[in-house]
Amino acid sequence: MTAAADRKGPHVVVLGNEKGGSGKSTTAMHLLVALMKRGHSVGCIDLDARQGTLSRYLENRARTARENGVALDLPESRRVHRSEADTRAEVEAEERARLDAALSGFAHCDFIVMDTPGSDSFLSRLGHSFADTLITPLNDSFLDLDLLARVDVEGRKVISPSVYSQMVWEQRQLRARAGQAPIDWIVMRNRLGHVDARNKRAMTGLLTQLAKRIGFRLVPGFGERVIFRELFLKGLTLLDLREEGTGVVLNMSHVAARQEVRALLQAIDLPSPAAAAPTGRP
Repeated sequence: MTAAADRKGPHVVVLGNEKGGSGKSTTAMHLLVALMKRGHSVGCIDLDARQGTLSRYLENRARTARENGVALDLPESRRVHRSEADTRAEVEAEERARLDAALSGFAHCDFIVMDTPGSDSFLSRLGHSFADTLITPLNDSFLDLDLLARVDVEGRKVISPSVYSQMVWEQRQLRARAGQAPIDWIVMRNRLGHVDARNKRAMTGLLTQLAKRIGFRLVPGFGERVIFRELFLKGLTLLDLREEGTGVVLNMSHVAARQEVRALLQAIDLPSPAAAAPTGRP
């Protein structure tokens, strides 16, 4: 299975951002659970195997299900480790083979959700090449905006796309030459509630410029909420909290954050494969 192949099969959702702490794993976990609650079969691939945040999230979830006797949806999952071969050619061949094997193992699924490292690497770029949908979580600050573009000192004008944006553009070109559908690139703005109005307006203007220039969709993401960190320890998502036995008492903060998740899922608007039989929206 290769990026250049004219493949039909699972819809691949890649969480990509070369900065850490952007919310990739939290977003990936909520997507996984949302898709499973809709009746889809889902595979999960963790390309950030060394850090392994998403893999630990899933391990915490399995432990909570086991110890609390609660039925929690769990996806099939695999870690893909970076190669330690001696030469660049050997590294790339080994990592490509490992990712191909992971993807082939999920050929029966409706969706594959893939989490990538917060750094540039061949394995991360390779993962991006398979994206049907690419989701880039972005904290709403000029520091994090640097991931996507260079801006002028006044913070009003985009000067040029960043190295990451150029990498995504290259992957899009490769897909186009292979006759594949274009990547649906989505940038989700996190922590919107904790920036001042002037900074928020400036970010909105710059991201709107950049969206038109390099072609991505802007969607609202998650606020800065302690509950996301608390849920990680139990392996839970906001979509699980009505299940009996989770040990979490639903409060107004959970309800507000749950609405953010619902709004995000609606904005992303993933396709619904005909093979799946949805059992209801989360």
